[in-house]
Amino acid sequence: MYQRLLEHLTTAVVLLDDALHVRWLNPAAEALLAASRPRVVGQWLDCLEGQDGVIRQVLQKAMVEFHPYTQREAALVLATGEVITVDFTATPMTSRELLLEIEPRDRLLRISREEALIARQETVKVLTRGLAHEVKNPLGGIRGAAQLLERDLPDPQLTEFTRIIVEEADRLRDLVDRMLGPNTLVHHEPLNVHKVLERVRALLEVEHHQLTFERDYDPSVPDLIGDEAQLIQATLNIARNAVQAMEEFGTPAPHLLLRTRVRRQFTLGAERHRLVCEVAIIDNGPGIPEHIRETLFFPMVSGRAEGSGLGLSIAQSILHQHQGLIECESRPGATEFRLLIPFEAPQ
Repeated sequence: MYQRLLEHLTTAVVLLDDALHVRWLNPAAEALLAASRPRVVGQWLDCLEGQDGVIRQVLQKAMVEFHPYTQREAALVLATGEVITVDFTATPMTSRELLLEIEPRDRLLRISREEALIARQETVKVLTRGLAHEVKNPLGGIRGAAQLLERDLPDPQLTEFTRIIVEEADRLRDLVDRMLGPNTLVHHEPLNVHKVLERVRALLEVEHHQLTFERDYDPSVPDLIGDEAQLIQATLNIARNAVQAMEEFGTPAPHLLLRTRVRRQFTLGAERHRLVCEVAIIDNGPGIPEHIRETLFFPMVSGRAEGSGLGLSIAQSILHQHQGLIECESRPGATEFRLLIPFEAPQ
């Protein structure tokens, strides 16, 4: 009866002997550690080594001192090469048995990060729309007054100044419109994400002859429901930002990797999706400065001297219209943007 209860737990449970060899593990532990019970029973699990053997030392200490130990946010390297972050508790059952309970943290940390990102983006959207309203109204008045003044000016040469006022008012209006993101309705229809990426690649190859591309496409990725033109725009904004950053930094051999994958039972924000399309854009540029990473998707935030700071904000807005989002991880020599888009049609 107790074994049946353990087998139905979502918490990973591993029973070790006094040599720290596996005696038993439940299905949740098999899934988390990517280990099959028949293959690992009687053996030491390499993924429990931890960095510099730290986790093994904790387990040995728990056995020797016959005292439970808990460790937070420990890194486990699975046989697949994937690194996961977990909390674990080691509890001695007898002098020859150690119970190990493992709770994955990656998913919780990612959900928390995504919820914060979505909340910040919504706040920015509300503030931007309020700012746009307050700016565009007086701009309209300035523009109209300049046009009326132009009609009454006695000297035609003076109209050059009123024309400058009108053009600058139009420029500011266009800037505000760009801050608001796409204002067209999204046309949801089946599309091939690889067609989107190939269009972006073709455009960049024409603009940047020194750039090399690598494609790592999953041929099993099904069609998703979305707006092809807007997804091309979002992907192009991200890829073009990456290329321009590499050019400004003077990256010797600028390289861009385009990758697609299918994620199953994936949570975006607070909503769980059966299937999610992951599009990764990875460059070998200088990386994103630490001080702007938290505000990267805000309007007018840019890591480049010539950047407008609107490309990523617009891309994130487009992904939100598709019930998706954009994540970013960056270090010098490897910056990865991931576009996560549910396959089901947005409501």
